[in-house]
Amino acid sequence: MHPASMPPSDGARPPRITAAMVAARAGVSTATVSLVTSGKTAGRVSTDNIAKVEQAVSELGYVVDGLGSSLARGRSNIVILVAPDVSNPFFARVIDGVRSEIGAAFQLLLSVTEAGQMPTPAEVRTLLSLRPAGLLVDAPSAEFLAALPAAGPMVLLDTAGVESAAPSVNFDVAAGAVLLADHLAGLGHTTVAYLDSTTGTETFRVRREAFCRHARTLGMEVAAQAGTTIDVSAAAQAFAGAWPQWQRQGVTAVVCCTDTHAYGVLQEARVARLDVPGQLAVTGFDDLPYSETSSPGLTTVRLPAAELGRAAGRQLLRLLAGEELDGPGAAGRSLTLDSELVVRGSTAGSAAPGP
Repeated sequence: MHPASMPPSDGARPPRITAAMVAARAGVSTATVSLVTSGKTAGRVSTDNIAKVEQAVSELGYVVDGLGSSLARGRSNIVILVAPDVSNPFFARVIDGVRSEIGAAFQLLLSVTEAGQMPTPAEVRTLLSLRPAGLLVDAPSAEFLAALPAAGPMVLLDTAGVESAAPSVNFDVAAGAVLLADHLAGLGHTTVAYLDSTTGTETFRVRREAFCRHARTLGMEVAAQAGTTIDVSAAAQAFAGAWPQWQRQGVTAVVCCTDTHAYGVLQEARVARLDVPGQLAVTGFDDLPYSETSSPGLTTVRLPAAELGRAAGRQLLRLLAGEELDGPGAAGRSLTLDSELVVRGSTAGSAAPGP
């Protein structure tokens, strides 16, 4: 009886099926098995031998050792995406964009951590043992990049405020924050609060500082600041605790660093029976799918998340193909995507409440 056909003894593992076993069953060489299982048969393997190998693979339940193959080639077909918080709905759109661009030729592996936490360089180093074809890093800090070992082809996403020689695709978050400040000042708001993220990534610092700086030039005071993880319940709880003091300070608008934070503020505002925007204006950042249908609709800065993923995927594919990303005729190593103010009912239609 062939080893692969023998039932395992009680408690014993079945024998691992190898390419040599498949070759013996099919009556061909192991090189032929390798050509068939890797899809490289054109002009090299006869139709008859392809059929024999495929039948043997099916009968024996042979699975190609992808990791072993990748070690032999020097790299796998894995692309790793490192992100600070994949539970954030925003990243689902980034991931969709990456996948649509890199296609079926690569498998996308996500480096997942607790909500609001960036994977550590040590965790990424462990993943690099898989010999990935490339690495995509979303919203890294300068410290994270400094501690990251040489990782081969790498593209950075949303790196506003971070200096790096690596190719990158960014949002113009500072311009979006300026648009928000102009909008609120135009409605007559003079005292606002800012609800930030505790993730600690540079993109949030850039948007916060740009808003506060421009608000001051417009005569608006950012009277209070708070921060939470990117979570609706956490944001709602933070707003509930802060609102009595903010109200005494004369706050008439809350600027949130993400739409997810803004959903929590809107939720708690309903509980407190606050009229939005009559008593309190609320803004976000991202333009997630629910922002149009929230009650009221959320005024926010649209960041094209899917296009961020697609552009980063294109950059990485070009690196893998050995293309130059700078120099004559090249698209450039650093791309910046425009942000856009989307005005909806959470601010529109009324001026700031009077004293």
